[in-house]
Amino acid sequence: MSELVLIGTSDHFSSGARRQSAYLLRAASGTALIDCGQTTLHGMAALGISRDEVDAIAVSHFHADHFGGVPSFLLATLYEDARRKPLLIAGPPGVEERIRRAARAGGHPLEDHHFRYALRFIELRAGTRATEIGPVKIQAFETRHSPESCPHGMLIDCGARRIAYSGDTGWFDALPEIVAGSEVFLCDCTQVRPDYPLHLSLHELSERRSRFDCGQFVLTHLGREMRELGGADGFAIADDGLAFKV
Repeated sequence: MSELVLIGTSDHFSSGARRQSAYLLRAASGTALIDCGQTTLHGMAALGISRDEVDAIAVSHFHADHFGGVPSFLLATLYEDARRKPLLIAGPPGVEERIRRAARAGGHPLEDHHFRYALRFIELRAGTRATEIGPVKIQAFETRHSPESCPHGMLIDCGARRIAYSGDTGWFDALPEIVAGSEVFLCDCTQVRPDYPLHLSLHELSERRSRFDCGQFVLTHLGREMRELGGADGFAIADDGLAFKV
């Protein structure tokens, strides 16, 4: 049995004093980090999670609240952890250059540092077959979000179990079919009403709930109004530090 730990579950603005997107999946053969927002190192430290546990990082798109923590993660592996085991980073096309550019913008170019372990990058392309990413297999799928961020969602297989992750997305009609059969569906629900078309809303998901056939349906990437709700029409609500057995 695998375990899914929610490290960060808020939107870009850390609404409700929650951390940005990061989800840790402990599988039988290792551990994968799904997204790595700017607050991820703080979240891992607060939850007692060692960076050295992570075998792979998979990025859903190139917005800072989803991949902005990767450069700091890499620096910490060198100067805090003395890491020796390999690390694999996967993401949309261009993932290596995006991370290198982010590190340069932050004042710590990766080229200036000697990595004492094997660091490898893999590009995930929506619509292609599942790719082995460390301890899991990931198949990327197209989503409806800012095109310049190269967005995709992920179907993540760990053994016989599947976790679906929407990444950031607005509604598109193929979504229920894509995530059908997943044990856990981590679904963007930034807003209560469909005010912004590139993020999902509670109203849209409630109206279409009967179209989904998945196990635990967990709303995440929650904005301020979603955080302030007393309930969410029967959906499970993500929160920093929650863990699910898969």
